[in-house]
Amino acid sequence: MMLSRHLKKFLPEYETVKQSCWIRPFGSWLQHPNLWHLHRRSVAGGVAVGMFCGLIPGPFQLLGAAILSVTFRVNLPVAMFTTLYTNPFTILPLYIVAYKLGVFVVGQQEGATFSPLVIPDMNWSNWYTILPNWLLTLGEPFAIGLLLLAALLAVVGYFAVRVLWFWMVMREWKKRLARRAITNGHASKP
Repeated sequence: MMLSRHLKKFLPEYETVKQSCWIRPFGSWLQHPNLWHLHRRSVAGGVAVGMFCGLIPGPFQLLGAAILSVTFRVNLPVAMFTTLYTNPFTILPLYIVAYKLGVFVVGQQEGATFSPLVIPDMNWSNWYTILPNWLLTLGEPFAIGLLLLAALLAVVGYFAVRVLWFWMVMREWKKRLARRAITNGHASKP
């Protein structure tokens, strides 16, 4: 079964979206067909946007995914869903990787030295105040590393979807050829 058929089970129809009372006020901004249709370029672009915006701190991930989806006319629900790869369990390790990537890139400059990465002591009652302050202290290496990691994840996500989509199409073609060969009386191996 094709990838788009799998995804269609979970996404609304374009006409339903067009008539939605939540979408109608935005006029043509959210009514472009690529924002809702499932095809290779739109889904791959949606994954790339979601992977990029997933590293945006806080609740701005979904807003960023929506803005970039509309800007690049890629699948909006896929982009918003893809941002969920970051969650309270994965965001800290991803930010550490981003910081180390930034230190690697910025640290190549002469005389640039950075203090070792120390994770602050956080618990469920104080994480929302300590985490933003800690991120601000990481500075330039963190900012550069975050952008690089987000871009890298977006590129990997885009091409992974394109390769997966191509593989699934080729698999369907082979199945179809095998069925045709059997119905024509030419039993051949797929």
